[in-house]
Amino acid sequence: MDMLWSGWGDPAEAVPLPDTVIGLLRDLLGVKPRSAEPVGLQDIAVPEGRLAPAAHQALMAAVGGEEYVRTDAETRIRHTRGKSTPDLLRIREGDTADTPAAVLLPAGHEEVVAALRACAEHGLALVPFGGGTSVVGGLAPGRGTFVALDLRRMDGLLALDPLSRTATLQPGLRAPQAEALLAEHGFTLGHFPQSYEWATVGGFAATRSSGQASAGYGRFDEMVLGLTLATPEGTIDTGRAPRSAAGPDLRQLVLGSEGAFGVITAVTVRVRPVPQTRLYEGWHFASFEEGSAALRRLAQDGPRPTVLRLSDETETLIGLARPDTIGAADAPTAAGCTAIAGYEGTEEDTSYRRERAAAVLRACGGTPLGEGPGEHWAHGRYSAPYLRDALLDAGAFAETLETAAFWARVPELYAAVRDALTTTLTEAGTPPLVMCHISHVYENGASLYFTVVSAQGEDPVAHWTPAKHAANEAILAAGGTITHHHGVGTDHRDWYVREAGPLAVDALRAVKRRLDPAGVLNPGVLLPLDD
Repeated sequence: MDMLWSGWGDPAEAVPLPDTVIGLLRDLLGVKPRSAEPVGLQDIAVPEGRLAPAAHQALMAAVGGEEYVRTDAETRIRHTRGKSTPDLLRIREGDTADTPAAVLLPAGHEEVVAALRACAEHGLALVPFGGGTSVVGGLAPGRGTFVALDLRRMDGLLALDPLSRTATLQPGLRAPQAEALLAEHGFTLGHFPQSYEWATVGGFAATRSSGQASAGYGRFDEMVLGLTLATPEGTIDTGRAPRSAAGPDLRQLVLGSEGAFGVITAVTVRVRPVPQTRLYEGWHFASFEEGSAALRRLAQDGPRPTVLRLSDETETLIGLARPDTIGAADAPTAAGCTAIAGYEGTEEDTSYRRERAAAVLRACGGTPLGEGPGEHWAHGRYSAPYLRDALLDAGAFAETLETAAFWARVPELYAAVRDALTTTLTEAGTPPLVMCHISHVYENGASLYFTVVSAQGEDPVAHWTPAKHAANEAILAAGGTITHHHGVGTDHRDWYVREAGPLAVDALRAVKRRLDPAGVLNPGVLLPLDD
């Protein structure tokens, strides 16, 4: 099944906002109902594809025939941009400026290589497309006629080594499918980002994804042991052993490259046994500062839970720690902050870590809330994107952004981003509600994930852009990284260039010129276009 073209996920899962929440949005933020309904899919006028006959023939030869080069309007609309709030607002108004001329569906590595070479020969840009869940402009190239390379036919488990506990997966495999295939052999990947239901293995690698259970399983880039990369110039295979001293690790060059250097066609990952038990519980802290200190203690000195996250006072009050209960009678109302600690593994190990972690959390001022809040979080862990759609339907603007920093800088970073968003949007006449949670923890630092809700204003995209830019500036000024797990895309590209520095960017440009001399791979994403 395809994702909803004008929103997130399965349309059957979308739930309208309760009247109480709509009233709160009206009274608190001045949200007004939309003046017009979004256009329907059948009403969108898509420009004719601009593939030259020779290019069309070359692409058909590359991917196995006419049926795998789709040029119909609906398929092309479904591959237009990603799922950021500006992306959705634009497509809901019928904006097809970034619609691909065609959608290719290769069946394997050699067809991907052939498609890349055909694009290079005929001057077509190419955008790799997995689940289409990008929220940073990663699917809209910066120039020219382009095609989308949809990897859905490459969705297999290629190899499993139970002795080494590794699995080789194809890039178009959606996360739930990957978990199901691995579970048949008693294993799990343990990667559960908010995009889990729709995102793909290739996308996880291309964007350095981080799942909600990263405290226990690690980030996706930490799971990757080997990669195969298709480029217009040939194939790169990396990863002969779990660790190596044979020069720089080329896996790290491919991870996070967002389709700018090539198309990932296979990923070898570390897998772990399916846990015997999963248990999630809630903790209350009087303040975000107090809760942050508790999470730091566990991250640095252990025992580290599998899931560890903390909502600030505003997010706790609104109920985003439990998005499936927003507006319900039992939604949380107490002051302070809610933390979620989750444990997965053997019953013995889970019990041991839970008991020891509870002692640390109590010593840091935490009050146990029992398993109820944890189970509510687990049940609603993928609900927030659907909630965003409901907010847009009600006339509100809702968007997210994230960053990370060393522990010593987290308080300054938290305050700076909140202030930048609040000031910019208030001056624009749409005062926001800014919420935040610590979503991932490390021994040396943590990530901060912000959610912003406001009235849409006269032009919602133009209304958001200055606020997003102000937040990006605040992140760099406060010593944070421009992105922790959403990726660079085009939205963060200019700030990534400043973060990395001109010499590093020149080195990456040199890599791109060698692997993609015609510049057809996702141009303008990750790196600026060559002058």
